[in-house]
Amino acid sequence: MNREIAARLEEAAWLLRDQGADPYRVNAYLRAAATVRRWPHSLDIVFRGRGLDGLEELPGVGPGIARAIRELITRGRLPMLDRLRGAADSVAVLATVPGIGQRLALRLHDDLGIQTLEDLEAAAHDGRLEHVAGFGVKRLAGIRDSLAHRLGRLRASPDRTGDVPIAELLDVDREYRTAAAAGTLRTIAPRRFNPTGEAWLPILHTRRGPRRYTALFSNTARAHRAGKTRDWVVLYVDGAGAERQYTVLTAARGPLRGCRIVAGREQECQPPVSATAA
Repeated sequence: MNREIAARLEEAAWLLRDQGADPYRVNAYLRAAATVRRWPHSLDIVFRGRGLDGLEELPGVGPGIARAIRELITRGRLPMLDRLRGAADSVAVLATVPGIGQRLALRLHDDLGIQTLEDLEAAAHDGRLEHVAGFGVKRLAGIRDSLAHRLGRLRASPDRTGDVPIAELLDVDREYRTAAAAGTLRTIAPRRFNPTGEAWLPILHTRRGPRRYTALFSNTARAHRAGKTRDWVVLYVDGAGAERQYTVLTAARGPLRGCRIVAGREQECQPPVSATAA
């Protein structure tokens, strides 16, 4: 297992390097891979016994890479690496939840626009899943319990009252779209909805303070159907003990029509009301 984990960390490092990520991040993955490869004990045993704290005790393994190792141990895959490869698959992620197979995951993704485990958790509690055929009371309860356990492990920070500032998300969105339009970003060939294998999808790695970002245009079935593969931008933010995902898009209606907004946080994108207007 240690050799396999080290190989995945090294692959992430080389892909980050080739895609223009900062050298510090590349070297961090390489140092961690070297440590993991020579570690005398199986990291599976280390994690089972000491959790993330045990993984962070390895030389050169910080909180972010410790979480990556945990994903490889518990799930056998690393979503971040899938994104770097152009193989990110929201349907496959949803299908890993007990009670949701590949066919049902595809329906949830295409019909309800659910892309992440967090989206699925919200839908399980706000009533949307109750109207989907096949979701009885027992299955819903099982999915809620499974997600509470699984996402509880992923949310390392108990204080979630603060979130990434809207202005910062919109600034990263601006940086990505500007660089993509200028043709200065590396492009990858996504595996989904890309029968010719064209490397068309620009990818950006950038940073704002302690937070590291990966930005890509949305390559989901919903984005393709809506013709928004050059408008919807997905931001993956690694910081504050966990990775979060946001989608930035151009509002099509309402007072913010034509403005860039963060999906799910539209109210925070509202322009401030002036004192005279108040």
